[in-house]
Amino acid sequence: MLKKLIATALYCAAPFAMSASAQTEDTSIGPGARPVGADWSRSPVFGANGMAATAHPLASQIAIDILKQGGNAVDAAIAANATLGLMEPTGNGIGGDLFAIIWDPKSENLYGLNASGRAPAGRTLADMKEKLTALEVTDGSIPLGGSLPVTVPGAVDGWFEMHDRFGKLSMKKVLAPAIGYAANGFPVSPVIAYYWGFNFKRFGENLKYIEEFENAQSTYLIDGEAPEAGEIFKNPDLARTYKKIASKGRKAFYKGEIAETIDAYMDRIGGDLQYEDLVAHESVWTDPGCVSYKGHELCELPPNTQGYAALQMLNILKNVDLSQWERGSAEVMHYITEAKRLAFEDVAKFYADPEFAEAPLDWLLSEEYGAERFALINAEKAMTDVEPGDPAVEGDGDTTYLTVADKDGMMVSLIQSNYAGMGSGLVPDGLGFMLQNRGALFALEEGHANVYEPGKRPFHTIIPAFVMKDGAPFISFGLMGGSMQPQGHVQVLVNIVDYGMNLQEAGDATRLNHGGGRSPTAVNADPVGRLMIEPGISAESVEKLRAMGHNVVIEETGVPFGGYQAIRRDPETGVYEGATEMRKDGTVAAY
Repeated sequence: MLKKLIATALYCAAPFAMSASAQTEDTSIGPGARPVGADWSRSPVFGANGMAATAHPLASQIAIDILKQGGNAVDAAIAANATLGLMEPTGNGIGGDLFAIIWDPKSENLYGLNASGRAPAGRTLADMKEKLTALEVTDGSIPLGGSLPVTVPGAVDGWFEMHDRFGKLSMKKVLAPAIGYAANGFPVSPVIAYYWGFNFKRFGENLKYIEEFENAQSTYLIDGEAPEAGEIFKNPDLARTYKKIASKGRKAFYKGEIAETIDAYMDRIGGDLQYEDLVAHESVWTDPGCVSYKGHELCELPPNTQGYAALQMLNILKNVDLSQWERGSAEVMHYITEAKRLAFEDVAKFYADPEFAEAPLDWLLSEEYGAERFALINAEKAMTDVEPGDPAVEGDGDTTYLTVADKDGMMVSLIQSNYAGMGSGLVPDGLGFMLQNRGALFALEEGHANVYEPGKRPFHTIIPAFVMKDGAPFISFGLMGGSMQPQGHVQVLVNIVDYGMNLQEAGDATRLNHGGGRSPTAVNADPVGRLMIEPGISAESVEKLRAMGHNVVIEETGVPFGGYQAIRRDPETGVYEGATEMRKDGTVAAY
């Protein structure tokens, strides 16, 4: 069954027929054989005392080093995140936001942390629209570049919230490895180098929105070019910034020299983020919401994240037994896609900062509503249009995800991001990090739940995940990448629960990513949308999906399908099993 999932087939974005004379023999090389498991997947990693799964091998090693020094999973997660902000600036950094789910074995409780920042308090919706008009932006969106999408960076506050509550080592020890690598350099890895070059090309195409770009170029380019794989990259400015945070704590970033530098920089370029916005920032501890699926509970964070979309999808899918079909069948992909389309209509209407817009969350996560939405799915045809539910009867993201577990059973599921394309393109003077562009996800339509407002948190795509089983921690995992994230969470869980894949196979298996329909920005796309699928699904399944009315595109780069990391804990032995994303540079480290 698993081999059928990754059956080889060559096709392009639209069906075509080749003449006999044009046909050529396929001489490409496929996966080798394995003594156990699927021949297209590696073995998962096992460890008894601690484990880290991140998007960079050095970050995983640093996390293990912190554990061996007596730190716990929270200390190690912060150390890894700081390292990734240096080594994977294409996916994250301290100019962005952070979310986490933490299992604490002492209290036997699951904690959620929302460390996302708010829009500048001094800029109104009218101000925003006036500036967009001056930039000749007429499509109802906020551009990704420049100061308009910048919101308060929440990541550093998130570190200290986690550390103050659970940490064991000093922040000086936790941040020391990242400081050393920032000052002395490290070799850039292949996938990160690919995104690095791609992002700077995109910056070049959008310079009219970016008020100042020389700082970004001097910080992230070597002789005017993005670093290549294997090239040594240093960021001494970030080393100095990390040292200030390590020695002076949270206040250095939000009330001290770093905050003052950001304020002066934004004043110099005409941006609206001010010192007072940083002073006023605070993270929020929150309770994850959970939905049961065949003896497992998937837990996600509530809005302003999109985590509940994965829970809504599961509540829809539990009304059909997917395991009656092969995993690579058109039927399974059809039901997953239609469940996504239904859930995301509610995301577009309801999901926003709960301090500004109250959503009917209990109703959205009810099994009754899931069954009601499932009844809208036609088993034979894709829906031509989809509407959000009515409680009265209403971008590719660049992100890093990591997970760490320690010898005492603490597990951390952490996701962190600057949002799209490395961020806004703005690097405050001498700080060595780029400010996020998360504010591009605000809507501009008055009355919309996610409409831009001063001091409001935008809709967020980044979501950590956690699975409980029989009341015990089972899997800490995540899958980064914009709207792919809830879709990926569901697909991984279905792979494990319905199809018996191990943790690594569940991530390596072919994915789908549906885009289209209504958006939280109130900019709506084609209601049928586009169904992207990796090569690895049979031509027969692809053609059947097209016959059902899906607009199928075969995407061979792996780029739209996210980045996965996971750690599973054996409830009886406590042994950890780890998996990492084949589409990224990362690895699992354990001891």
